[in-house]
Amino acid sequence: MTESADGHLPGPRTASLTVGIGASTGAPQDEVLGLIRETLAGAGLSPLGVAELATVDARAGEPGIVAAAARLGVPLLTYPAEVLARVEVPHPSGAPLAAVGTPSVAEAAALAAGGELLVPKRKSHPEGRAAMVTCAVVRRAPRHRRVVAEAAPALEAPSAPVAPSGPDRCVKPVAGRIVVLPYFHPDDDGRSPAPTPTMAVMHTPTESPDATGAGAHDLRHHGDAEVRGRGRDLTDLAVNVRAGTPPAWLKERIAASLGALAAYPDGRPALAAVAARHGLPPERILLTSGAAEAFVLIARALPARRPVVVHPQFTEPEAALRAAGHEVGRVLLRAEDGFRLDPATVPADADLVVVGNPTNPTSVLHPAAVLEQLARPGRTLVVDEAFMDAVPGEREALCGRTDVPGLVVLRSLTKTWGLAGLRIGYVTAAPETVRLLAEAQPLWPVSSPALAAAEACMEPRALAEAAAAAERITVDRCHLVAGLREFTEIQVVEPAAGSFVLIRLERAAEIRERLRMLGFAARRGDTFPGLGTDWLRLAVRDRTTTNRFLQVLDQALQALTAVSR
Repeated sequence: MTESADGHLPGPRTASLTVGIGASTGAPQDEVLGLIRETLAGAGLSPLGVAELATVDARAGEPGIVAAAARLGVPLLTYPAEVLARVEVPHPSGAPLAAVGTPSVAEAAALAAGGELLVPKRKSHPEGRAAMVTCAVVRRAPRHRRVVAEAAPALEAPSAPVAPSGPDRCVKPVAGRIVVLPYFHPDDDGRSPAPTPTMAVMHTPTESPDATGAGAHDLRHHGDAEVRGRGRDLTDLAVNVRAGTPPAWLKERIAASLGALAAYPDGRPALAAVAARHGLPPERILLTSGAAEAFVLIARALPARRPVVVHPQFTEPEAALRAAGHEVGRVLLRAEDGFRLDPATVPADADLVVVGNPTNPTSVLHPAAVLEQLARPGRTLVVDEAFMDAVPGEREALCGRTDVPGLVVLRSLTKTWGLAGLRIGYVTAAPETVRLLAEAQPLWPVSSPALAAAEACMEPRALAEAAAAAERITVDRCHLVAGLREFTEIQVVEPAAGSFVLIRLERAAEIRERLRMLGFAARRGDTFPGLGTDWLRLAVRDRTTTNRFLQVLDQALQALTAVSR
């Protein structure tokens, strides 16, 4: 069984498993969730591969099933008993047939949309009593998916009355939400297509839900695309990874770990090192395959009815949330305000808020006191501090704080240490939040070389080197900004605090192409919500590189002016 086939690859885009659930009335959540996990683990499958749970509509309000779907961060499909009765199952039983009218709820619900049965019906094994739960696992066929583009308004509680049904849909309360499920009409091949329920309006990863229109921002575009496949050597100002890294001593530590690749990764030493670095207990730390993995885990594992992302910022949080089926609200900061955050602009009912600090791509450093105003009971506050170690003294950092309710902080080791290809980052959060995120991770999510790098980067020598690098970045950034100020055509977002700066100029797309022809890659800004085609992001480099860039930028601007005449 390959990784791409069995759901072992992390991230919602690879989720392809339907888990069918049968349960007796009153089946506890622990028994439902325990059987699902045991079944997946026994088949070598990851919980991240699960796209949905499915059951008979008579069990749609069963608390144990509803809670299991919520814990896994997936929707719950429900089918009328008469539909499931028409599904052929390999292991029929008289008990469910008598109770709900189908010979196997678990297998029939999993197979209702077709697909390959990976794990036949399994039963829970409670001590001292009969099993109350069954489950089966199917890899669904993508051609049977169908999006229901209908909003799912919130219910105040799972026990709220069921909304009226129509001839083409049944509406069921699931985990405090209404999930809209169309009834099933056979396709030409005789199968019944599976509905895709929505806990919110479903969006594709490149669609924009705001007033700028669908497809206005490509949320999956990142700086590395600017320097790949160009057929020429480009000086890279598009990617924010610090140049000239990793240093020799870090390469040696990573190389030394290769001798232990036959053993499974042991993350305990690295976990302890990260915890000690921030003065936190290990249970408040989760190691991740880069900070980007954490956004996927947050989207899949943490409950959220109204997530909001503060833009412009790194687009992966919104992409991950939308791919997990969430409707994402946006708070767009304005250039006229220097992209400063006013906490009052964040909706009061937002129960998950994501903000970067310092923010990519604006390089704005928000005061910690301002971010603290976003915290409140019942809300998860996610602060992306991937670039905080580029700020001298890490002023305004929230990582290490335990007094801010609902706080989740993300850190990356790929920027300062040049480890983008190794993928290593971590999350700090309350222990219960860490447990939820960890449950959504595949086994051994971080490789041994990445763990070795994490442990090494927490040592006093490394922290001192990182602090010195932050000071150099500050000096080099001031040099870049001073040079950019000499161009009357360019507006620089200031004060900048990160390892990059954001600039605005007319016909930026044409300038970017001319810069590429002259050997420099810059990051386009129009893929960030809140920005348009007149924005570019520039990574901070050493003074020599910056001087060469400023000369080339001058040439590009003069050439464009000459053509315009």
